[in-house]
Amino acid sequence: MPGNEHSNIELLKEIAELLNEETEMTTMLQGALRKFLAGTQFQTGWIFFIDGKGKHQLIAHEHLPQALEFNQCHHLQKGGCWCISKYRNGELKKATNMIECQRIENAMNAEVGDHGGITHHATVPLQSGPERFGLLNVASPHTVAFTEDELALLESVAFQMGSAIKRIVLTKQEQEMALVQERNRLARDLHDSVNQLLFSVTLTARGGSILAENDEVKQTFQEIQHLTQEALTEMRALIWQLRPKGLETGLLEGIKSYAEMLGLTIKVHVTGVIQLPSRIEETLFRIAQEGLNNIRKHAGVHEAELFITITQTDVLLVLKDEGRGFLLDTSIQIPSIGLQSMKDRAQAAGGTVDWTSQIEKGTELLIRIPY
Repeated sequence: MPGNEHSNIELLKEIAELLNEETEMTTMLQGALRKFLAGTQFQTGWIFFIDGKGKHQLIAHEHLPQALEFNQCHHLQKGGCWCISKYRNGELKKATNMIECQRIENAMNAEVGDHGGITHHATVPLQSGPERFGLLNVASPHTVAFTEDELALLESVAFQMGSAIKRIVLTKQEQEMALVQERNRLARDLHDSVNQLLFSVTLTARGGSILAENDEVKQTFQEIQHLTQEALTEMRALIWQLRPKGLETGLLEGIKSYAEMLGLTIKVHVTGVIQLPSRIEETLFRIAQEGLNNIRKHAGVHEAELFITITQTDVLLVLKDEGRGFLLDTSIQIPSIGLQSMKDRAQAAGGTVDWTSQIEKGTELLIRIPY
């Protein structure tokens, strides 16, 4: 027994070192899980992250049998099970032997591969203080229950993982805060320098066009005024993208204010209650900004319609105009209208962007984001 305790202490020390060195969440958890399984009697394991609504996501797994690994871990990704139900209900406080597992049973019944003797698993919540992040599940072939010592070791590594997850979450929040502060600084600098210079040029050109007696000179001043006004509008739009002042009063007000700043009239239709996480609101706002910019620059109209539909799992945003439209060649990127930028933003949030457009019949932008 003393020798076993010594080996467990060494294992926990090695796992702690790995967790402290890693800065990327998935890589960290995958590595810690692999090291834990290699140093114990446990043979396979998987980690779920579970959000505030109880929706689970498979983050890491190691040495899964064929039945559980089939079709990109389909039976772990989909459906429900006792461990997640107990986690959601707050009944799971420590490492526990699960009497049965619906996911394993479903995989076995589907006859999609060898289950490797895996029929039961142990589970433990991943948490740091009062904050909970998900579950660590482990199993071994032909094992229905694990010993108290094995469960205690499982709790120890879960505590280490929970602390490491919290560290990375806090680091990410600090990085996001630093990014926001840098955006605000850049927005202030642009407003105080370039924006003011452009405004001064606009006034100077206007005065020049009034005072000029020669028609060609007058026309030149008017052209300078027009171009400078366009540049001023572009600059204000850029400042808005860096620091969206209207977003603190909600997504709808932010989009309305941005459209008004661009000289667009927008009709808004909402289905459901808008109570979205701030990161989802900002993603939708940024994509809507790009869509509104496209309407102002390319559609040739000054009106648009916005439809927002909120379901229990997704938010759908549709932006429509009845402008000149465009033909999209899928083999050619069109960076000038920002379609790739919108697509990248949506994909980063786990969502999608689609669009339909016909010449002289307008364009419809469809954004779907899970939350």
